[in-house]
Amino acid sequence: MSSTPPFPLEIDCRTVADKLKQPDEGFVLLDCREQDEYDLVRIAGAQLLPMSQLAARAAELEPYRDKQLVVHCHHGGRSLQVAAWLRKQGYAKAQSMAGGIDQWSTEIDPSLPRY
Repeated sequence: MSSTPPFPLEIDCRTVADKLKQPDEGFVLLDCREQDEYDLVRIAGAQLLPMSQLAARAAELEPYRDKQLVVHCHHGGRSLQVAAWLRKQGYAKAQSMAGGIDQWSTEIDPSLPRY
């Protein structure tokens, strides 16, 4: 038996990419970068909710409380903080995408610009 929880705090890019290829109403990809970063490059299907606005806009996430909520940022630092904060708010399936969009652009979609 594995002692690994079903939703560790971090998830890798490849797993996220696989989940995005299959329609899954229980999965949400959240981009916690700022608007200017999102305008520069984004992952198709990700919803923008900047970390700087998270506390003020947290109610917008209520419909996703029971869903797998994967958060990404540039390199994975901010998204790890956001995922941890969301877990404290009762979002048990909140996760951070390790490596962020930078790793995504090297491993998953090299056509995306890096910054």
